[in-house]
Amino acid sequence: MKKKDTALAKKYVSEIRSRDVWSVFKILADFVKGFDELGDLGPTVTIFGSARVEEDDSHYKNALKLASLLASEGFNIMTGGGGGIMEAANKGASKHMEIESIGLNIDLPFEQIANPYTTKDLTFDYFFARKVMLVRYSMAYVMFPGGFGTLDELFESLTLVQTRKITGVKIFVVGTEFYKPLLDFIENKLVKHKMIDKVDFSMIRLTDDLECIVNEIKESLVNQMKALEDAGLSDSDYYKSLSSLKETKNE
Repeated sequence: MKKKDTALAKKYVSEIRSRDVWSVFKILADFVKGFDELGDLGPTVTIFGSARVEEDDSHYKNALKLASLLASEGFNIMTGGGGGIMEAANKGASKHMEIESIGLNIDLPFEQIANPYTTKDLTFDYFFARKVMLVRYSMAYVMFPGGFGTLDELFESLTLVQTRKITGVKIFVVGTEFYKPLLDFIENKLVKHKMIDKVDFSMIRLTDDLECIVNEIKESLVNQMKALEDAGLSDSDYYKSLSSLKETKNE
């Protein structure tokens, strides 16, 4: 290799290393920002779904209604902060001043524009850091119809529960007509060929009954409190936040 080519190669490698080091700092900044801003949240439900759904779509209306119902019960609502289903959920939550309507946006060259219905909003550089925050601080995930991003979030959530990286979380899938073929595939292919166990398939709760979702999440809250008590964590801040919500609703 000629000296000139060698010098160019070394310069190229040096530039890559420099960019990698800078990326590490940006990744750390994403996580520090998320942990710092979201660490003291009380009971929260994350709602996922397409940014491309229009306001007159039935899924938009259902996301708005569900978020409002959950917020009226004292649950914070968290979304990816964009339009469509995310906008609907934040909009439904924003009508209830006593809770947080949280949007975790992602810096993209297209499509992702922050909706105006959040009380707390953060912007992330990396999808994986954003996804950690969307699932880490929630006690239930609700999946409305969506594209690659929503499906990615659905399967990552299922994987986290399956591998017990997270526990005590409910996963709801809303949009029976939309999602039924996918769930048929999971049952008839993945379960049948023993790629997953039957119990893994049971993690998915497919329903269009919004009241049922609210009631099951409320029941999950009680179960989480019992699990924390059994683990000797009844003095933890998270237990106190759950207890405070339960007591408020019983008054």
